[in-house]
Amino acid sequence: MAIREAISADGTSIVYRVTGPDAGRPLVLLHGWSANLRCWGGAAEDLAERFRVIAVDLRGHGYSGAPETGYDDPKNWAADVAAVLAAEDITSGAVLLGWSYGGIVLSDYLSAYGAGAVAGVIYSGSMANIGRGVPGAATGSAMQAAIPGVFEESAGRAVRAFGAFGNANTGPGADRGVDAQRLFGASLATAPSVRKALFYRTVDNTETLRALDIPVLLLHGTADPVVPIENARYILETAPHAHASFWEGAQHGLFLEDRARFVAEVSGFVERL
Repeated sequence: MAIREAISADGTSIVYRVTGPDAGRPLVLLHGWSANLRCWGGAAEDLAERFRVIAVDLRGHGYSGAPETGYDDPKNWAADVAAVLAAEDITSGAVLLGWSYGGIVLSDYLSAYGAGAVAGVIYSGSMANIGRGVPGAATGSAMQAAIPGVFEESAGRAVRAFGAFGNANTGPGADRGVDAQRLFGASLATAPSVRKALFYRTVDNTETLRALDIPVLLLHGTADPVVPIENARYILETAPHAHASFWEGAQHGLFLEDRARFVAEVSGFVERL
């Protein structure tokens, strides 16, 4: 395992972790809003048995730099991904996997840089667009319940607001308290100003989706209360080479809710490319 750093176009430090065989196909993991590169838990370890897994701390999260402004500019997010690929000398064959907000980031990258370095993309509990009135950018009930409390600087109010997510990231049933607390801690460790700034932008990547000539896999729980399944259906209807695996009754963090299934479906997609 190696922790590395790339410098984005605006000078922001982007920290990422590389695991798995050097000769493996690059699989770039882009986490969601108010998370970090550790959110993937054991799923990343399992995937690293076959692939060169590159887990990124998005700007403003984890150990990456947190500039005061610029979160509303899709070119910055795109440049962050491009900087990591360049730092790893990846010019072709990469797979980008975005969870939740990470799907917007990978879409920003495709809009700005195209798919020349990318063999396929995976959206997990995710969306490609963001903003009020933008198609395929609906907000789920758990997210609606958490806002605006999750933007609070008051620790007590923020903690209570994040509680609105409930089991959304781990799924009902089996006790995954350790996983839940890791995500909860990452959320609180993300600066409130960053949490808020990520929602203050409007991006419609529909034309990029329509023009995609690479395979797209959608993994989405039918009971996702954070990113509604209609956002995944929008990508499915728009991207020419998209296909979906909709998990009946599953929620938002599929890689935690059913780690084995997540790893199997991601691996199968990557190996078929």
